[in-house]
Amino acid sequence: MKLSLDGKWEMRRVDIDEWVCGTVPGSVYNDLLSNGLMEDPYYRDNEYKIMEISSFDYEYRREFEIGTEELNEDLLVLHCCGMDTLADIYINGRILGTTENMHRTYEFDIKNFVKAGSNTIRVLFHSPVAYITKKNEERYLWGSDSTCINGMSHIRKAHCMFGWDWGPKLPDMGIWRSISILGFDTARLEEVYLTQRHSEGSVKLKARVTLKKFREEECSIKVRVISPEGCEIHDEITTSGIEENLELQIEKPKLWWPRGYGGQPLYKVVVEVYGKEEKLDSREYKVGLRTVRVRQEDDQWGRSFCFNVNGVDIFAMGADYIPEDNILARCSPERTEKLIRDCAAANFNSIRIWGGGYYPEDYFYDLCDRYGILIWQDFMFACAVYELTEEFKNNIVEEIKDNVRRIRYHASLGLWCGNNEMESGWESWGFPKTPQLKADYIKQFEYLMPELMKELDPETFYWPSSPSSFGSFDRPNDENYGDMHDWSIWHGRMPFTDYRNRFPRFMSEFGIESFPSLKTIESFTLPEDRNIFSYVMENHQKCASGNENILYYMSQYYKFPKDLEKLIYLSQIVQAEGLRYGVEHWRRNRGRCMAAVYWQLNDIWPVASWSSIDYYGRWKALHYCARRFFAPVLLSAFEEDTRVSLHVTNETMEPVSGKLIWNLRNGSSTIVVGAITDIDVEPLSTGKFFERDFGDFVDTEEKRRQYYIEYKFVMDDKEVSGGTALFIRPKYYELQNPEVQCNVEERAEDFLIKVSASQLAKGVELSFESYDAVFSDNYFDICGGETIEVAVSKDQFPEETDYDKIKNDLIIKSLYDSF
Repeated sequence: MKLSLDGKWEMRRVDIDEWVCGTVPGSVYNDLLSNGLMEDPYYRDNEYKIMEISSFDYEYRREFEIGTEELNEDLLVLHCCGMDTLADIYINGRILGTTENMHRTYEFDIKNFVKAGSNTIRVLFHSPVAYITKKNEERYLWGSDSTCINGMSHIRKAHCMFGWDWGPKLPDMGIWRSISILGFDTARLEEVYLTQRHSEGSVKLKARVTLKKFREEECSIKVRVISPEGCEIHDEITTSGIEENLELQIEKPKLWWPRGYGGQPLYKVVVEVYGKEEKLDSREYKVGLRTVRVRQEDDQWGRSFCFNVNGVDIFAMGADYIPEDNILARCSPERTEKLIRDCAAANFNSIRIWGGGYYPEDYFYDLCDRYGILIWQDFMFACAVYELTEEFKNNIVEEIKDNVRRIRYHASLGLWCGNNEMESGWESWGFPKTPQLKADYIKQFEYLMPELMKELDPETFYWPSSPSSFGSFDRPNDENYGDMHDWSIWHGRMPFTDYRNRFPRFMSEFGIESFPSLKTIESFTLPEDRNIFSYVMENHQKCASGNENILYYMSQYYKFPKDLEKLIYLSQIVQAEGLRYGVEHWRRNRGRCMAAVYWQLNDIWPVASWSSIDYYGRWKALHYCARRFFAPVLLSAFEEDTRVSLHVTNETMEPVSGKLIWNLRNGSSTIVVGAITDIDVEPLSTGKFFERDFGDFVDTEEKRRQYYIEYKFVMDDKEVSGGTALFIRPKYYELQNPEVQCNVEERAEDFLIKVSASQLAKGVELSFESYDAVFSDNYFDICGGETIEVAVSKDQFPEETDYDKIKNDLIIKSLYDSF
């Protein structure tokens, strides 16, 4: 039996008599907004007004009906999938229980609290700000930096709700996931643990099923597996016990692969428990058949660190994911699917779920299973110091159990990681440190949690921290071992080429900031705010040195922009170009380097940040560039002075053959010298296929400012990868007016935009005045006299949009237009 309590509730601030409409799942902020009792927290500097709202307590209430039949169930529980965070729950005026962890699932036996007929549930939420402020006065615990409300370590709540260097201080609260009443007779499924054993031509799927029994009666357990084609196999057992193991042999299995290496077939697994006459309980899973491990082997550089799926070493390509909204009620399966679909469109095969947010919804993992996105899953501990008291330990043990049991069966799960940046923080950050708290770190992340994982999910690799090398504070962030975070470019202001001096085994964080689009900036500003050093704009830039660093890197590579719109455009070009240097270098060194996962994928609110997709889902230049530098077959250039080498990286399971084309062009785009070479590239490999010093052609400073290299790799008469390289920083290159032209054609499913230029056009940007759209390519270079075709699908526009509207609304600009 299940009685959903989702839907309409009443809510109020406890010091105000009036009750207003509330919605569950939801939050205080969402309900206040819906009732017109709160301003948009993302507009201008409203964040600071709204933050005060979280200093009060709030309560929710509703009525529900219970029938005599439900009261006769052996077990009747209130099932709370997500309570954010400090809540007292009352049934019919009596205290039922309390919650203290946003990340946990709570159950309370309500059989002695409810009656036949109408019942009332009331939930009182206590201010998280008041709580952590009081706790931190009693026992100071360091957490993150000046961008956050102090004391976040004292509460098991998404840390970024208290602020971050890309997010506002908006610690919302409420019933943020579903809440229901569940009833059971005789027995229920307590736990299902699915494991796989692979052999040649078959997979043995094992289900360890644990029951919770309320009567001493025999039950039958049935496990069914339905293949992607609909074929079914099953196993069944009758038992008087509480735990049984069932095994099913799957012949000729269809294996699940990360995107780019194969398909993502999913098998449906149904686990059912039957009593004498009826089904008592059931669960359903979508399972991908695969092996996944993290391969660590000593080699000439140190020790490897890479995902290995079905025996194949995977070069992880993706980004770090943060919560999609500070107001969690605004999140939805549709919104998340668009984000994951955008990852797939940019050739991602992996994603890292960062440890300062929350464990995503079930549908997030379902989507990653479907789209072939391999997950690095942080536990929710980040950039903070924790005191491992008995109470805290018991709380996080239950949190870990809840989430590991919920997530562990997903094909996309690649590894569990203890925390974000805490081991390296203990080694190199300047927060107050004590021997006891340092010992607590070891106890929590290198003893308690790995021991738990041996019990809960021994099949999945556990890693103590990100970054880490060996654990135990032994050289964390050493490029030759484990994973690495590299902030020398950005915080350290090193040049982009400095990425080429490092060969990380697994790069799990690196990034450069940019501004979001002007449309996004207009959503939170008035016209007078639109200066990057205005009070409002600086409030939507949470990195203390962010705007300064953006301008610094802009000054290093580009001429000063002529207005705000061009400054925004250039900031995105800088971000994309900078990360391209790193990714292409690491992909050229496949084998030694096996990951490029950049910071960060998305935004939690409209802000200047490291994201490649902004809060409203608008692609920045970086996301288009990622589509190119994460391409399965990549041609990249290593240019140094007048020497250029060309490399092809093949991250597919098949050999590829094609034509490597390069041309040295002068200032008018005339070809000075060039060549076409047929090449073959083995699967999962990289190689240098061309190298030349062009000093005999580019022999004066004037020519360095005028000449450039064009390169492309063509397969079956189609360019699959390419680009241009200069012999000097772009700000010194003598760009001519490229006279960019476009011609729009309407086709059945899309509009085709043919873009041409008379001279070299760099960073050509396509956009629409009135619409948001994703193009098949954007922020690209065009050589003089050439044409590039770009498609934009019709399903992104309102139904009434026609050819004339598209043609007249289209905006084109390039680097030449920025200064």
